[in-house]
Amino acid sequence: MKLLTLSRFKNLKGKRVLLRVDFNIPLGNGKIGPEEDHKLRASLETVSHLLTQGARVIIVSHLGRPKEGDPELTLKPIVSRFSKLLGKKIAFIDDCLDEEGAVEKKLAKLKDGQAAALENIRYYYGEEDNDVFFSRRLASFADIYVNDAFAVSHRDAASVVGVAKLLPAAAGLLLEKEVQALSRLLEKPKRPMVALMSGMKISSKLPTLKKMLAVADKVMIAGGLGVGCYAAKGYETGLIPISAEDRQLAKEILKKKNLMIPSDVVVTKHPVGKGAVRVTPVDGIKKDEEVMDIGPETIRRYAAEIKSAQTIVWNGPVGHFEVKTFSHGTMALGTLIAARSKGKAFGVVGGGETVAALAQTKMSEWMDHISTGGGAMLEFLAGKVLPGLKPLLKK
Repeated sequence: MKLLTLSRFKNLKGKRVLLRVDFNIPLGNGKIGPEEDHKLRASLETVSHLLTQGARVIIVSHLGRPKEGDPELTLKPIVSRFSKLLGKKIAFIDDCLDEEGAVEKKLAKLKDGQAAALENIRYYYGEEDNDVFFSRRLASFADIYVNDAFAVSHRDAASVVGVAKLLPAAAGLLLEKEVQALSRLLEKPKRPMVALMSGMKISSKLPTLKKMLAVADKVMIAGGLGVGCYAAKGYETGLIPISAEDRQLAKEILKKKNLMIPSDVVVTKHPVGKGAVRVTPVDGIKKDEEVMDIGPETIRRYAAEIKSAQTIVWNGPVGHFEVKTFSHGTMALGTLIAARSKGKAFGVVGGGETVAALAQTKMSEWMDHISTGGGAMLEFLAGKVLPGLKPLLKK
């Protein structure tokens, strides 16, 4: 996949650049923790580059799924945090885009090498509807459009797709890195290649799971994906309900010789932590128990595959890692994946919970690539051309 990149713009001095980023991060009491701002740090390189080149940068992002004007989902504290990380003041413009002239008046004050950020773009219905008039409104603010928000590039939104069709467009440095790293997994990866995947339902990750089974030498699954397979084998699944659809899908993927499922799991009774915790073979789960982690035998089996791999992709914690008792599988495999990366293997991690789990291992710096995308990463790895990337493809 060949993208139009920032190199297409030979002179950015004085140019107004509408920059789509992904600042959609958790806010706790209006504050941002050090482990929650990895998306902000990931955007620093592109913003710094544009400002150094003398561009006038207009930052656009969403936060959550707000109702119009929801004050709890304002971008103001996030922009303030990003400004500190950047080391430069970013003007925050909270004027309504529907009011002609108000936003333009403030943007006109920007000088070369300065940046401003607009309020939560999802305050406007035209954003998610990819409304042509709203796209034109956004495009009117700028001379150039840059997409650096891989995490929302699977959305057909005005600030992702609509504007890209109206202005000279390019991929930002982060988006470019995301596409390069993920393409490397699909296009002639070094072998052996292994994929570690987890999730609630097989149906929700089926396209990616099928693609990984076609590309990788081994696909190791856990969580609800594994429980679906236990159901297909006729085993008790405990307190995790498995739909008829997932049961049938599991029967199909179990035919693949390169699929690996857990052989033992850690289970407990509810409420979590109150009942006895035990390790059991997957055919020994009881009706009143819930699967919380993979067991020691499964950790050993999966670890052996990771140790021999030269390409590794990980999406989804293998257990409830937030609770120490059920974090062992995720911590052991996450640490091993990081230890293998940047050297013996090329390692890629993606998905919000997976990135949080990796951070808990204190090994994040050793990964070759940490994707900022969850759903976007899964769709890309399923072989789809994301809507936000189509306008950026070289003809």
